[in-house]
Amino acid sequence: MSQIDQAVAIRKGEELDVAAVDRFMKQALPELTGEPVIRQYPGGASNLTYQVDYGDSAYVLRRPPFGKIAKSAHDMLREARVMEALKPVYPYVPDIVAICDDHEVLGCDFYVMQRLKGVILRQDFPADLALNEADTRKLCLNVIDKLVELHQVDARATGLDRLGKGAGYVQRQIGGWSERFRKARTDDVGDFEAVMAWLQDKMPDDIGQCVIHNDYRFDNVVLNPDNPFEVIGVLDWEMATIGDPLMDLGNSLAYWIQADDDPGMQMLRRQPTHQPGMLSREEVVAYYLDRAGLSIDSFDFYEVYGLFRLAVIIQQIYYRYYHGQTADKRFAAFGQAANYLQQRCQRLIQASKL
Repeated sequence: MSQIDQAVAIRKGEELDVAAVDRFMKQALPELTGEPVIRQYPGGASNLTYQVDYGDSAYVLRRPPFGKIAKSAHDMLREARVMEALKPVYPYVPDIVAICDDHEVLGCDFYVMQRLKGVILRQDFPADLALNEADTRKLCLNVIDKLVELHQVDARATGLDRLGKGAGYVQRQIGGWSERFRKARTDDVGDFEAVMAWLQDKMPDDIGQCVIHNDYRFDNVVLNPDNPFEVIGVLDWEMATIGDPLMDLGNSLAYWIQADDDPGMQMLRRQPTHQPGMLSREEVVAYYLDRAGLSIDSFDFYEVYGLFRLAVIIQQIYYRYYHGQTADKRFAAFGQAANYLQQRCQRLIQASKL
């Protein structure tokens, strides 16, 4: 059995009102008894995730970050409702237990879901997960397959098609993320204007419309502890919507750090995609296109878009740190990370034949 992902002590300043959580949980689940034990999952730089234990019964509570947040960001109610709609046709979604829109409880919207007891791969393999190169490749392909499977979900059957705004998804993303960056820029970070202009100029038409996750990574995938090749859960549906599948793949590849990437890219690594047996980014694209039955001349646009979007997300978090809206020291170097991503985007643009 591989090491199961565990919650830890709550970070200072991110504590929950235990009595309020207890009252809410017992209203939703009257069979609960005793006092809850609440801990926090250490991963993630966006929404906050806690484990709420009542004896042997374990639940996961998701809430927005503390402090001032961007309008329309961190929509917990939307995330929970997307999960409820998707669960019947995509079984890797955790069950929603309860949703709260009463700010008298915790001062924000939040929801509680089933805890999936499993392995989550973060920066490196757990010490007790000894995979050879062939096994690592098998795991890698299985994780990509679940993204392909998501993109093949019938959105109309779930009712999620109403999330989409129709054709023009690519154009909306470039315009939207460019606007977000300009609003979140700080004096110590580059302007990304050349990158944004290139993306605007090279935009392809949408290749299709489907349910997309928008943050599909190894640390949002839960593996069976008794069979680490088996994906039993996919987490973090905050940004799920109807959109272009190749934009979704570009988002995922922004986090896909290879063993031969430069030191700047290695500093950003948060998942074990550098391990022997993991596909390269080029191999991921080829495998995905084959499994999805798609064909394109170049993936350059989507790769640059994914890195630019990641830079905007990082910059939005850094903006909060820079202006004293959060004191979380994890975010202190995010401005440097955004600057690195601008340089990487510019190098890819210079090498592109688009």
